Amino acid sequence: MADYQVPLKDMSFILYDVLKADEMWQSLPSLSEHVDRDTADAILQECAKISEQEIAPLLRVGDEVGVSFDNGKVTTAPGYKEAFQTYVEGGWTALGGLPEYGGMGMPKIITALHEEMLCSGDISFSLYPGLTAGAGLSIAKHGSETLKETYLTKMISGEWTGSMCLTESHAGSDLGMIRTKAIPQDDGSYQITGNKIFITAGEHDLAENIVHLVLAKLPDAPAGPRGISLFLVPKINVNDDGSLGEANGVSCGSIEHKMGIHGSATCVMNFDDAKGYLVGEVNKGLACMFTMMNFERVGVGIQAIGSAERSYQNAIEYAKDRIQGRSATGAKSPDKAADSILVHGDVRRMLLNMKALTEGSRALSSYISMQLDYSTYAEGEAQKKGETMAALLTPIAKAFFTDLGFESTVAGQQVFGGHGFIREWGQEQLVRDTRITQIYEGTNGIQAMDLLGRKVVASKGAMLAPFVEEVEAFIADSTADNMKEFVEPLAKALAALQQLSSDIVAGSETDPNMIGTAANDYLHVFGYTAMGYLWAMMAKEALAKQESGDDFYVGKVKTARYYFARLLPRMYSLVATASQASTVLFDIDEDLF
Repeated sequence: MADYQVPLKDMSFILYDVLKADEMWQSLPSLSEHVDRDTADAILQECAKISEQEIAPLLRVGDEVGVSFDNGKVTTAPGYKEAFQTYVEGGWTALGGLPEYGGMGMPKIITALHEEMLCSGDISFSLYPGLTAGAGLSIAKHGSETLKETYLTKMISGEWTGSMCLTESHAGSDLGMIRTKAIPQDDGSYQITGNKIFITAGEHDLAENIVHLVLAKLPDAPAGPRGISLFLVPKINVNDDGSLGEANGVSCGSIEHKMGIHGSATCVMNFDDAKGYLVGEVNKGLACMFTMMNFERVGVGIQAIGSAERSYQNAIEYAKDRIQGRSATGAKSPDKAADSILVHGDVRRMLLNMKALTEGSRALSSYISMQLDYSTYAEGEAQKKGETMAALLTPIAKAFFTDLGFESTVAGQQVFGGHGFIREWGQEQLVRDTRITQIYEGTNGIQAMDLLGRKVVASKGAMLAPFVEEVEAFIADSTADNMKEFVEPLAKALAALQQLSSDIVAGSETDPNMIGTAANDYLHVFGYTAMGYLWAMMAKEALAKQESGDDFYVGKVKTARYYFARLLPRMYSLVATASQASTVLFDIDEDLF
């Protein structure tokens, strides 16, 4: 496997040339006091070092040794504990945390690039600090001041970690069916009893305490999702002076044996009369948890981008060295027994697909992260637009990026040929590790239903307006002749997305099943269009700089050209299938399956 190298130049290009993030930071008072270009550059450069030198070397041992379970105790793979301590000592757990509780207050657009580096290094390792940061977000927004002072400060410092306990064996994605109970106590706490499965980082040896966020129901709670509350349940109870007390009624019953991410502890967690504390309001737990889940869903998309980047780096190194056959136009390396496999059109197709989709995903992910920053730090119309755009695009971040990320790891495996199927090259691990990203934090089918059903159809297409208006303004402002090859197909794609949206909104009024049958294709139509917008933005900036003689900008323009010629057209077959009525699926009786 190639030594991972963080694509810092591409990240810098997206941040400053394309998205003008430094200008946004200075325009928002709540951000300008914490971040500027020099600060952001220093953070990314230092994060690149720890990702390349400390975390990336863990990838193999995390997979081959994995976590072990013995009598309720989970031990992480060799090197994890030491790397986590180095990570904590570097202050990385504080990166996006609230400054008043010890955090650095960095915006999501910075922490997202930080997350990508960690995920390229080792997805399994990234999950431990990632879940902690997500849990901290919910506590920061919905927790009492006492909970913040007692727990959030320790999570931001990295002394304690966090987990998210939603799923139960009988409930799956239907959280309204959960059975975990919360009984009010005289001291204001709650007694939590129940079992949760698939709990990432539910138990491990990296920190002295683990703070679980647990969904549960009070005895008199309304049925379904309206009766869910959220509770903070520590592994070890905390004394009034902040020191650790006796063990809480929390235990790990077992760990899962998985297809991939072996270095991540996926636990069955038992809560037996455990002491918990309400986060937010009674019966409003899903709203509190979704503060965490929306950021986590973007984070899962970033996991897949990280794997795709690592896959591309592996594949391009292998392709340059591997010699097989001759070019169709004559030998390119006549002094060798064969040419490198880069001379073959199909190998180039796979590599350019990986390159264009990964760089496009990174740019679109950063753009979505910027919308989250506007929704968090801006005011007035800018805040409202950011909130709408973030809600609209979060399902794309989770589902589209993970579908493309998995595609890119498989493509990398294909470039390796038989060696891609063999463990010693490391490529097959990326395929296994990335597969889960399409499933957890809400399967990609659920994300598609959320986008089409809850966002587009429920608003009768109104939620699309800010995105459409922004893209149309960009097209109108990009009239130079050298931009025609980018803006004309972008305008066509945008028009197709709008028409498809209108058709489905209208069709679903008489065909309710249309939403479910069209959702997956629709999400990808939207994803390819949104990525086209970012590729057009990147092309515009790169065209302005390619005369500098820097091959980076030449390569960026040529990759943009490839995206519009070979990848954006994928959406039109999806438009055709998404437009169909649901009858072709539902006219088949169950006994015919």
